[in-house]
Amino acid sequence: MKIATWNVNSVKARLGHLLDWLDAAAPDVVLLQETKCQDQEFPRLELETRGWHLALRGQKTYNGVAVLSRLPIVEQVRELAGDSVANGGGDGGEARYLEAKLANGVRVASIYVPMGQSTESDRFPVKLAFLDSLRRRAEQLLEAEEVFVLGGDYNVAPEEVDVFDVRAMDGQVLFHPEERRRLRRLLFLGLTDAFRALHPEPHSYSWWDYRGGAWQRDLGLRIDHLLLSPQAADRLIASGIDKGPRAKEKCSDHTPVWCELR
Repeated sequence: MKIATWNVNSVKARLGHLLDWLDAAAPDVVLLQETKCQDQEFPRLELETRGWHLALRGQKTYNGVAVLSRLPIVEQVRELAGDSVANGGGDGGEARYLEAKLANGVRVASIYVPMGQSTESDRFPVKLAFLDSLRRRAEQLLEAEEVFVLGGDYNVAPEEVDVFDVRAMDGQVLFHPEERRRLRRLLFLGLTDAFRALHPEPHSYSWWDYRGGAWQRDLGLRIDHLLLSPQAADRLIASGIDKGPRAKEKCSDHTPVWCELR
């Protein structure tokens, strides 16, 4: 079972890239972020006619998360309990979390953590609160001993090996000690970073800024993650970052991250 996460930065603008990658990479589940469209505008026809089951939580112009699955989706959770700041206290808030249980019992979540803008912005506490809410949800899932994968754009580079320049990024949003601490607290519950578990080498990135020739100079960050429950980690056999889509014209600034479970 191949599970991938990808911040597509507008599903309508990148639909061609998405369809090409789905055909080439052949994943079984794809977790999308920044779909940037309401549910009724999502390209259902193009995906459902190719055999994909969909769970959607869209938002006009901003945010938006989706789950694409080859297996039927039997249950959905559309918000994080208690996340009144980041999600507006209900389904009408920011579309940043969508959880789906698949017909084989595996539970997945597509997660788009707020960037935080800057450490001085009033959005930075929102980011920290979202990560706290995500940790509480992970605790609930762990108590249920479910097989689950929490995937998405976390907007946090966990360690020094995950940034192109530690001195330049130190204390900045995406690499601030407070957000990194909250991500560690999430991992310390017993979750496994699917990519890092099999790839200890440094400087493997999932996001490159559009500006300053960051892609051409490989000045990136690893901020997209697939976090596995112990039951899922026991089944992990492969993982990787597919840089191919980032090299295309009019691409997303993120690229897919994937793992394969036995």
